[in-house]
Amino acid sequence: MIPSAIQPDFLADQTRRAFLGRAAGGFGTLALGCLLREQAVAQPMRPHFAPRARRVISLFMSGGPSHVDTFDPKPLLTKLDGQPMPAGIIKNHEFAMIKTKEPKVKGSPWKFRPHGQSGTEISELFPHVAGVADELAVVRSLHSDTFNHDPAVTFMNTGNVRFGWPSLGAWASYGLGTDNSDLPAYIVLASGTNRQPLLDSYWGAGFLPQEHQGVSLRTQGDPVLYLKNPDGVSHEARRDQVDLLGALNRRRYELVNDPAILARIKQYELAYRMQTAVPELADIASEPQTVREAYGAELGRVSFANNCLLARRLSESGVRFVQLYEKGWDSHGEIAKQHTERCRAVDRPIAALIADLKIRGLLDETLVIWGGEFGRTPMAQGDGSGYGRDHHPHGFTVWMAGGGIRPGTVHGATDDFGYFAERDKVHVHDLNATILHCLGMDHERFTHRHQGRDFRLTDVHGKVVHNLLA
Repeated sequence: MIPSAIQPDFLADQTRRAFLGRAAGGFGTLALGCLLREQAVAQPMRPHFAPRARRVISLFMSGGPSHVDTFDPKPLLTKLDGQPMPAGIIKNHEFAMIKTKEPKVKGSPWKFRPHGQSGTEISELFPHVAGVADELAVVRSLHSDTFNHDPAVTFMNTGNVRFGWPSLGAWASYGLGTDNSDLPAYIVLASGTNRQPLLDSYWGAGFLPQEHQGVSLRTQGDPVLYLKNPDGVSHEARRDQVDLLGALNRRRYELVNDPAILARIKQYELAYRMQTAVPELADIASEPQTVREAYGAELGRVSFANNCLLARRLSESGVRFVQLYEKGWDSHGEIAKQHTERCRAVDRPIAALIADLKIRGLLDETLVIWGGEFGRTPMAQGDGSGYGRDHHPHGFTVWMAGGGIRPGTVHGATDDFGYFAERDKVHVHDLNATILHCLGMDHERFTHRHQGRDFRLTDVHGKVVHNLLA
């Protein structure tokens, strides 16, 4: 405790320059050494080869959209609607919620039509996305290893069903850094109905340095809680506080050599810079009304449309990886109502995002990815008009656009029932290997040493799907 007799003079003299200046022989030298070490630690890797994409926008439909109702037409389901699914197909398969031994085939109530010069068949649920069909590479043969939500979302994002592994966005930040030092390299935005909780581990850094974890921004109120200075604290005073904390943390680092302390220093510094950069970027009111209308964005709302517009602004400002979660796709019942609502919420903003990126010359270097953690069964869960579809990891759809992806293509196929990925199969590890490849990273060489072993996003699996590349 500072003696009361000297406390006023001590506090008056503790400006940033005075503190570090007096400590030139101690903290000053120490700070310089630690700063140099920080810079060495902080340097991102160089891409292994010329990147096709500089950044990623991931549109994650949390809960699992139905592939057979959106991007994978199956006329046989309509023909056999109401008949039992052949036993040979579902033999020895578990389902999350379907309990009957003879689940019934269910055709899609929505029509599919070919679109664009590519002739890609897309459901009437996505009339606006259909308008940019020639920009898409639709993968109809994706398959995963698990059918429960949390492990499936974790697997899609981290390449492992267990918690504690780095997410794809964290790997991108770790390997490539940021193009804007005033913003996080990895930002997460959420919208939609709260049917499935979103876990921080989906965008966590795992065993990578914690500075690479995703930063979740709010789209209503303050973008980040506690980002504003309290009343009576000026920007200059906050700068002095951050400098003092940095000096103390560097001294602690010199004593214990804990890399988490360096991450903490960087987080304080980034938070200070974000106080200026984030509020300005998050304010979509500065966008022309015509642009907001194209997305369907409305001021003051939490919506996928607002988030898509914000994703473009963040990407344009140098954020490496922006991930949008739209909740509410877990349609075990009332799928006709629920999928109609969710598709209406995302269709127009997605098409506007792709068009906007292209107009601004950003699409060629921005990889856009759409999909969920799995698809949904080609059999009905429940009866009558209130039917739904269960979780389905054996064959489902994602699509990609921009960032070195071959546009206007369809890769792979499920069987005639939409049950199994059958032709040109793509595993989740293959998808992640391909995404890293677009970013200029060889997934087999892109590793991090942890607990005596080199780890990577794809573990010991995965191959790049070259047919998807332009």
